[in-house]
Amino acid sequence: MKPTLRVGGACGFWGESNGALTQFLAGEDLDFVVFDYLAEITMSILARARAADPQKGYAADFVKAVLAPNLEQIAEQGVRIVSNAGGMNPQACGEAVRELVRARELNLKVAVITGDDLMGMAAELAERGVSEMFSGEPFPPVDRVASVNAYLGAFPIAAALDAGADIVITGRIVDSAATLGACIHHFGWSADQLDALAGGSLAGHILECSTQATGGNFTDWEEVADTLAEIGYPIAEVSADGTFVCTKPDGTGGQVSIGTIAEQMLYEIEDPQNYTLPDVRCDFSDVRLEQPTEDRVRVSGARGAPPPEALKVSATWADGFRAGHLLFLYGEDASQKAWALADAAVSRVNRALEKFRLEPLSETLVEVFGDESHYGGHRRVEGSREVVLKIAGKHPRAEGIGILLKETIGLALAAPPGLTLFSAGGRPKPSPVVRLFSFLVEKDQVQVDLHLEGKPLTYRPPESASGLVEPDRPEPPTVNTADLTLIEVSLFRLARGRSGDKGNRANIGIIARKAEYLPWIWRSITEDVVAERFAHFLEGRVERYLLPGPSAINFVLHDVLGGGGIASLRNDPQGKGYAQLLLAAPVAI
Repeated sequence: MKPTLRVGGACGFWGESNGALTQFLAGEDLDFVVFDYLAEITMSILARARAADPQKGYAADFVKAVLAPNLEQIAEQGVRIVSNAGGMNPQACGEAVRELVRARELNLKVAVITGDDLMGMAAELAERGVSEMFSGEPFPPVDRVASVNAYLGAFPIAAALDAGADIVITGRIVDSAATLGACIHHFGWSADQLDALAGGSLAGHILECSTQATGGNFTDWEEVADTLAEIGYPIAEVSADGTFVCTKPDGTGGQVSIGTIAEQMLYEIEDPQNYTLPDVRCDFSDVRLEQPTEDRVRVSGARGAPPPEALKVSATWADGFRAGHLLFLYGEDASQKAWALADAAVSRVNRALEKFRLEPLSETLVEVFGDESHYGGHRRVEGSREVVLKIAGKHPRAEGIGILLKETIGLALAAPPGLTLFSAGGRPKPSPVVRLFSFLVEKDQVQVDLHLEGKPLTYRPPESASGLVEPDRPEPPTVNTADLTLIEVSLFRLARGRSGDKGNRANIGIIARKAEYLPWIWRSITEDVVAERFAHFLEGRVERYLLPGPSAINFVLHDVLGGGGIASLRNDPQGKGYAQLLLAAPVAI
């Protein structure tokens, strides 16, 4: 057994550039390359594709644009592939890959993992009265449900690799499971080696969003701006104890630094001491990041606790239609012109809906980007002579959204002066509102099946302890302000930040640039301060968590994304820019 397992993270979403595998195969001596294609939105899109054609419903570009040009090199170098490109139809994806392998006459074995698709249980779940785990809402109407998928873990992937698979294709898995499965296979980790499992999961979490670990979405973006076109994809060199080193291919752009890795570690997590996965509960609060050389960061200190007895399940369902227009206004009083046009357009839409005896819009959102009042007054724009006006809405029927689109643009010749727009080939069309519904099912209700080269494999889930162990919470840092003169500086001067989404919740991870800044940040940036700063979006509570190891704080904002994903009308329905808003907050130091 090699003492270090080298895993490359090649994809963070369906639609990302397909060049990572070529970069990795150009001499990086990797053992595995992992691909993460899936999100809740993606699952609903793939579900519709499968409904239209039983042979579709997977990420076809994984087969045609990723594997096809590189298959001979994969076989020659012995690199093994793990991907959730199977989406809603792993078997069809697996067969497409096998056809490709047969056509090239290569000796590569393909495994497929299924069992995550619980769509057949939808009626039963509704009858049982299953409620949404965060909002408590009842199960949606069964005829509107598009997908129901459990998040599977890493041990089935390890079993497929143990059986000799060179390429493993799954449906819905937790994003980090692809990397953890490779680690379990390579090191032979058992279900009770919890710290090692937590470390392998953290390695997978760093890799799962590809170049977000190597300079993408980075607070100090100017440091990498000149090299983004050639940005390197991340590599984790994992050791048998679950510690690992993050790096990237030599000669590529971007950077691997304590800053880039710390930001990605806090991306889309909630309670950092209870990051819950099917195989282990992770505690990242005392993780240590060290940089021995350029573009190499050593990560250690992840701790594990027994996993939960249930799996998280995400269903997606259709709840009407939505659409909108983006319009540009420039010249004197651009903002006032935009608001006047918006008021007239919404009034006209409402009258037209009433005329055609249709329900009112179920939700309307007007945003004026470039207006200093936007984002609660925290946007520093004064006297702007150009703005972007967004008028969007939701309606139970496609016809209602059609009226919104027609009547809004139909006011163009009656608008204030300075109106223009960019035409991309026609008027927007109504699109489905897809909502997320999350809940838990007991693990024994999910039957995981493995197939290697089309033939079934026997799989028995590992036995392990389970249950919630309440972690010891770190003591909050304090400062003695006696005899000190305090000044105010922006949080950006003292910290970096990264934000993301979980359904209708957002997290904002704040990492102190120096450990001695952390107590001052903790003192100034409280839950109330964050709630006030996001009052224009926030409908729920704010939670704050301390991570002394990386000198960081994680904030969780509940009910803040207008439904999240494509259920939201917001310009940023996934909270990707929320860290940028918080980094402008003042800190007394």
